[in-house]
Amino acid sequence: QVQLVESGGGLVQPGGSLRLSCDASGSIFIINRMGWYRQVPGKERALVATITSSGNTNYAAFVKGRFTISRDNAKNSVNLQMNSLKPEDTAVYYCYADSYDVQRQPYWGQGTQVTVSS
Repeated sequence: QVQLVESGGGLVQPGGSLRLSCDASGSIFIINRMGWYRQVPGKERALVATITSSGNTNYAAFVKGRFTISRDNAKNSVNLQMNSLKPEDTAVYYCYADSYDVQRQPYWGQGTQVTVSS
């Protein structure tokens, strides 16, 4: 079992920056990839970025060049530095982790609200 807790969401003006953090606890040794998804009302949850324990990253096209994902294996945490934020980035952002055991369901945090508005 893995627990994920996000922090860092809030209100920011267009063009501004936020840094999201996610701390993992529990059976952290089973974690393969970690990352972030986001969701707006009426739409499916969408991938933002993922990172493996070895540092391989994957970004959604709509955030590439603006967001940077990083991972601290010693601290069991993953971060998302969000720059040049746009109103379209407004969403609930969820921390994500999956397991080396593909039979396990992925793990999700409770979500943190990011609102980009002037």
